[in-house]
Amino acid sequence: MKGLHYLLAIFGTFTLGWIGIVMIPESQIGHLTPQVDEEGGDVYPVNISGVLDQGRRVYAAEGCFYCHSQQVRPDHIGPDIERGWGTRQTAARDYIYDRPALLGTMRNGPDLANIGARQKSAQWHYLHLYNPRSLTADSIMPSFHFLFEKRKISGERSPDALSLTGPDAVEDGYEVVPTQDAKALVGYLLALDHSHPLKEVKEVKPASEAPAK
Repeated sequence: MKGLHYLLAIFGTFTLGWIGIVMIPESQIGHLTPQVDEEGGDVYPVNISGVLDQGRRVYAAEGCFYCHSQQVRPDHIGPDIERGWGTRQTAARDYIYDRPALLGTMRNGPDLANIGARQKSAQWHYLHLYNPRSLTADSIMPSFHFLFEKRKISGERSPDALSLTGPDAVEDGYEVVPTQDAKALVGYLLALDHSHPLKEVKEVKPASEAPAK
């Protein structure tokens, strides 16, 4: 009889845990849909496809989420908004099309939930991927040279060719251009923008932008 009690206790513990971890969150946020304005013209979020989805797969395959998060914490928990990483905390609705949601596990680098709104230059992202320390001297991010191709210039120089200087510069007659994976990854990064207002989350201006009292 005592063994049966232990078995029931173990079963009850797992059942309560499953209800708390799976069932309750599913009932709360499992059926979220995009937010649509009254006119039906402003829809957020929008599902990505094509090249952007390819870029998302490259992001995951290269392990970017190990060092970068995609979640802006509320202002009472951390200084993410004060750092300029967003104007509001991220919410469950931001991730309804993400399978899986690339929330990240560490922050060896800045949060990227709104990197597309903060840094809109594709050339900057290419240079940053090619050699992070050419833009941020103390960066610990690895270089992703393999996402680029050095080739001899034939005719006109490619509009996507990197503007490399110093030790990274290549000899005359050659250029470094992004591969398709690099273009897809940068396209995905440029599309990362969770700044759209949501009815369930208040927008908070960073302290540096707040009006003087």
